[in-house]
This record gives sequence, C-alpha cells and structure tokens, in this order.
Amino acid sequence: MTVTTNAVPVLSSLYQQSVADYWNAEENPVNLRLGEVDGLYHHHYGIGDVDWSVLDGPAETREQRVVKELHRLESTQAETLVAHLGPLRPEHRVLDAGSGRGGSSFLANLRTGCQVDGVSISESQVAFANQQAKERGVDDRVRFHFRNMLDTGFPTGDFQAIWNNESTMYVELSLLFAEHSRLLRRGGRYVCITGCYNDAYGLPSRAISQINAHYICDIHSRSTYFKELAAHRLVPVSVVDLTAATIPYWELRARTHLATGIEDAFLEAYKSGSFQYLLIAADRV
Repeated sequence: MTVTTNAVPVLSSLYQQSVADYWNAEENPVNLRLGEVDGLYHHHYGIGDVDWSVLDGPAETREQRVVKELHRLESTQAETLVAHLGPLRPEHRVLDAGSGRGGSSFLANLRTGCQVDGVSISESQVAFANQQAKERGVDDRVRFHFRNMLDTGFPTGDFQAIWNNESTMYVELSLLFAEHSRLLRRGGRYVCITGCYNDAYGLPSRAISQINAHYICDIHSRSTYFKELAAHRLVPVSVVDLTAATIPYWELRARTHLATGIEDAFLEAYKSGSFQYLLIAADRV
C-alpha cells in the first residue's frame, strides 16, 4: 500500500506501512500518562539519577509520583538533545525527523524561539501534535507534517539544525543522512540520540533482537552511524555515551505499573555491553 500527500509518496514500502500502522494505533500509557504531566508528549526514554523515594510513601499516590519521575527523566533527555543543537535564533528553521507527538519540537521552540517543522509517517501523531501546537498558541511557529523523513520535499539548505530522537532505527542510515545533508545549510548541526549495537561485542545480542521485534525496528551498529555520517559530509563534534545514564530509568520503569515487558531486554543489553545509548552531534561541512 502506498499513501501519498501532495502527489508525493509518503509510505513507499510495506515495512513503512507496518511502522505507520503501529504508531497510528499506539496509545501506550508510558507515553500518554507521562505527557499529561505538563503537556510535553515525548516518545523516548530518560536519563539521569532516579529519585527512588517515589516508590515509598502512600500507596494511593504512588502511581502519580512514578509518572512525574519518569517524565522528569525523559524531559532531561530531551533538554540534553536540544542543548546540543548549537546556538539557535528565532529566525532559524529546524527539523524534528520522526517527531512523534511533538514533545522535542515544542521544547526546542520554547528554549530558543526557533521555527520547527516535525515530520512523521504516523498521521494520527501528526494530527495530535498539530492540535497541541494550536492549543499552545505556537501553530505559527511549530508545524507537523505527514511526510517521510527520507524524502521530505523541503527546500535544499533550508534548515539550521535537524535531529532524530530515537527514530533512526526505522530507516536506512545512508538514505537518512543523504536527506539531512541536503536539507542542512553549511555549518548546520545534526543531532541524534539513539540506541545502537556495539560492534566490539560482535553480532547483535538476543536482547537486541527482542527489542527489534517489540518495536518493529532494526537497530544499527555503532560503526554504521559514523561511516554514513562521514559519507554525507556530517562531521561529529560531540559524542556522548549515555548508556550508564539511561540504566536507572529502565530500572525504575521495570518496577512500576507502566512497565511494558521490554524492560528486561533493555537492561540485559545495556549491562552486557552489547547495546549502547549514544548522543551524536555533527556539523554539516
């Protein structure tokens, strides 16, 4: 099935259709409940030290405390990404590739005043995010589009910064970075936060295979990121290993009512060394 918008194919393969179907139907409390805390709906994981006291205290308010703490950790992750986008001004245009329900886009606009375009192949998430933009009164500055991040249709060199927040595992990196390189102006910044398998460990571990199956994705090797960045004029300026920083988030989530059953696979993969959680910032040269 091929879906088109403005005569441009958006979903160009059965795999992309399956991913779109997954996210169109997704209403996971670990995403929705956390977003209700402050209206920033993220679709990624968290980093930082956990306040374990949220598991103590009155049972009747335990769920509320857990939700707030998990949301604080995922917001810290988003703040970390935005901080690596470089100096942005209100006149700058930036792209959120794989924008989900828009949390990172709204945060970037809030922190810098920049114009944000988000793209996603999930029509339901695009509609949700655009409604959020309207309710926040920023729909003239933050817009979401039903488009494919591999072929966005935006003008060449139109963006000062682009990011992927846990969305690169759904696409071929060679195609993704070719499009990002086209869209970024010279000196523009690309940032991604992603899970990748550790080449030094060997082939992907069983736990990584479980994660792939759970999310209908294909986790790339660490080396593939740097190979394809170099091939598309994207030169890393900062690489931060966030693996140790994300493990506490997963340990807390595994002990809460919001656990989805994939927590043990993440913890096994991270602790075995087969999986890494990286932030990569690169400049377009």
